[in-house]
Amino acid sequence: MEKLKERWGIKSNWAIVAIFVVFAINGSFAAWVAKPITTFIGLSPETISAWLYYPLRILLIFPIYQITLPIVGFIFGQFKFFWAFEKKFLSRIGFGFLFKVNN
Repeated sequence: MEKLKERWGIKSNWAIVAIFVVFAINGSFAAWVAKPITTFIGLSPETISAWLYYPLRILLIFPIYQITLPIVGFIFGQFKFFWAFEKKFLSRIGFGFLFKVNN
């Protein structure tokens, strides 16, 4: 636990527990939100191949997860951590241009 606190720059045990809870809640929430969206657009394992449905659903869950992570983090008082986490993660996968500041 101490290594994570040092690596993430966290001082209290409460903060690390809150971060773990946010990751857990947000993952479930993103999957829960994706279900009615896939139904709305007419995607289901019955209408298309499961080999196509599940990758499409994962692709849908990904942006939902990224958008809601700082929001759920805010609710638990960890917005600063999750905003930095999002910027770092999105920069690593090629979306760093979204956070560049033009001088």
